[in-house]
Amino acid sequence: MKAEALFVHALAALVLAFGTTGALAQAYPVKPIRLVVGFTPGGGVDINARLLAPKITEYLGQTVIVENRPGAGTNIANEYVAKAPSDGYTLLVNTAALAINLSLYKKVAYEARDFAPVSVLSMSPNILVVHTSVPVKTVKEFIALAKSRPGQLNYSSSGAGTTQHLSGELFNLRTGVKMVHIPYKGTAPSLTALISGEVGLSFANIPAISAHVKAGRLRPLANTGTKRADQLPEVPTMKEAGVPGVEVTVWYGVFAPVATPRDVVVKLADTITKAARSPDMRQKLEDLGAEPVGNTPDEFSKLFREEVVRWAEVVKVSGAQAN
Repeated sequence: MKAEALFVHALAALVLAFGTTGALAQAYPVKPIRLVVGFTPGGGVDINARLLAPKITEYLGQTVIVENRPGAGTNIANEYVAKAPSDGYTLLVNTAALAINLSLYKKVAYEARDFAPVSVLSMSPNILVVHTSVPVKTVKEFIALAKSRPGQLNYSSSGAGTTQHLSGELFNLRTGVKMVHIPYKGTAPSLTALISGEVGLSFANIPAISAHVKAGRLRPLANTGTKRADQLPEVPTMKEAGVPGVEVTVWYGVFAPVATPRDVVVKLADTITKAARSPDMRQKLEDLGAEPVGNTPDEFSKLFREEVVRWAEVVKVSGAQAN
């Protein structure tokens, strides 16, 4: 009888645990959600987070706050979310910078397994843009200039370990030029440095540079994507410009702490997918040069694993450093 009583008690506890998890997901969210961004306001990640926030509020009925925690190539934000409660109320919005940092930095206070990939909101290529004072109009001309000035041309990025940084390292590797990387705490300060002439070039995403290109403050030379962007149809891909092997597509994804209940992760993913495919969001993203995505946690997890492996190889071959 005692054994039977213990069995019934254990079974009841198990049912209660499953019921509690299901009830948590059903009730979620019951308080404001934070989207943590490891960059300063104004860059592609921040723009995507601020587009997503009101859509989550619209669909789930809770306030969503975008919280910028820039610094250390997004490591500050990454560590903060990795160690946050696994309840779905503290989420990370990041790019492949999260995957890159795992191999670029000798030591970080988190691992890939500390995160539960939720969904990718959108994707966008990086664009090689130069200050208008740089006397080139094509990638071929730029390579010739860079080779004539080894170590003299500086390129800015939104931080060490970002896709902007690694795009430059890949360009160095594929062309044999020697540009110097200057990291900033976000795309906005990186572009400010470029526009002011503090650096000569950058690799930046379309949402961040489109207005500057239209205003004539920056000159685009090439697109790191696999196809030309509708917003900049005159700008060739790197491959078309004669530099294959610099294909870098930037994804903007949402992560939760790893122990977040699966039902909550799925609910968030469904919400992000619904947002990405809504007519108003699709139009906003496409106007900025980003492609709406919206995928499942399993699909994003597969992509993230592949990116960790891919960028580890790029870091190794290129000799990139977290300077």
